Formats: sequence, C-alpha cells, structure tokens
Amino acid sequence: MVIVIGLVLALGIGGFFYLDRAAKKPPPAPPPLTGEARAYARNLKLTDVEMKAHESYLKQSVVEIVGNIQNLGDRVVKTVEINCVFYDAYGQVVLRERVPIVSPRIGAVSPREIKPFRLPFDNVPESWNQAMPQLVMAGIEFQ
Repeated sequence: MVIVIGLVLALGIGGFFYLDRAAKKPPPAPPPLTGEARAYARNLKLTDVEMKAHESYLKQSVVEIVGNIQNLGDRVVKTVEINCVFYDAYGQVVLRERVPIVSPRIGAVSPREIKPFRLPFDNVPESWNQAMPQLVMAGIEFQ
C-alpha cells in the first residue's frame, strides 16, 4: 500500500512539473514583414510622435507614446504593428514590445488618411534611459 501511494504521489509531482514547464514556453514569434509589406512601409509615416509620463491610479509610472500615422500610399491598411525598443544608459535593450497602432478594433487607415495612436506602457524598467524608444515597423496587413 505504501508503494502504491508513493508511486501515485511521484506521478502527480512529475505531472505537475511537466505541465508547469510546458506552460512557461514562450509563444511563437510573430512572422517578420513580408516583402510586400516591407516595400509599402515607406508609405506609412509616423508624425507628431511624443512621449509623456504620468502616474496611474495605482501609483505606477506610465509612459505614453502618442502620435499620428499617415498612409501616403494607395492601399487600405488594416493592421500596423511596431516594435517599441527601450534602452538603458549603456545602450542595452531593457524592453522590446510589439504593439498595434492600427488594428481592426481601431479601424483601418485609407490612402491619404491620418489616424492618431496612443501606446501606454506601465512595465518599463527603472533602468530605462528616459529617451524616446526606437519605433520599428514590425507588421503590416492590407485589406
């Protein structure tokens, strides 16, 4: 009886560690820009981009990047994602986050249209150098 209980307990602990390790796997990386999207990226301009900081209701520091995206091309863009890369004083990356500035929820950007965006970040490490993060086009989808 003691052997059976020990075996069941060992299987339970082993199963817990297996499931815990499987749950910690990072999600697959999003696909890179396609050739078509890379060529069209020159038609998407970020303008009036500025950074603001304030304190949230929970007394957390929140960094906001606001600006506009302008579609100078001839296609309707339904999704635009950018990588926001924050650095420390030594030029090392402290946070890289892929965020949408155009999405189906926000609405597509038609040719010659300008649309505002707002990106709040409440998880920027204190070691951040307080400079504007690098903003890099990471994904574009067309309608």
